[in-house]
Order: sequence, then C-alpha cells, then structure tokens
Amino acid sequence: MEEKKELGLLDILLDEDNEDPITLYDDNDKAIRFDQVAIIPLNDKLYAILKPIDELEGVADDEAIVFYVNEQANGDATLEVETDEPTAILVFDEYYKLLDKEDAQ
Repeated sequence: MEEKKELGLLDILLDEDNEDPITLYDDNDKAIRFDQVAIIPLNDKLYAILKPIDELEGVADDEAIVFYVNEQANGDATLEVETDEPTAILVFDEYYKLLDKEDAQ
C-alpha cells in the first residue's frame, strides 16, 4: 500500500495536471475556492493569478486576483495578495504576453 503524501502549496500550483480548485482562507477562516489561471515568474518572485469560484466581496465574476508566493524559512509557502497595483499590472501584462505567444503558434 502506498503512503499518500500531502502536497505542499508549491506542488499544487506547479502541477500542470492539477485541475482541482485551490482553497484559501480569509481572516475569519472562511474557505474561498479559486481556479488557477496562471503561474508567472517575475523579478525573482513567483506569482499566481487566481479567479474566485466562490463569491468574493469587491471582486466581479470576470476578475482574477494576483497573489505572490511567500516562501517561509521552514520550507512552507503561503499565498499573499499582491497589493502593489503596478506590480499586479506587470504580472497581468506577462500573462497576456504568454497568451499572445500561445495564440501565435
């Protein structure tokens, strides 16, 4: 029998075959599910573009949120909302460039 290993956040984010929602928790420990749109490496950081599946106050149905991967000293990783708007715009710009490359092929 195989021991089932619990996957870390980075394992889930970087798994191209993963189609399961990513569940994050707000300040009140309410679970919020997200679809992963893209992973964008930029300026020595790793960003995740996630689209809420569950209703999220202040976020329209067609909007996505930029998170950065915050790697802890113990090897764990967390996702933090990128609050710097110019950085978030750069992440989306990189995502759109990837889409344009894909469309050109």
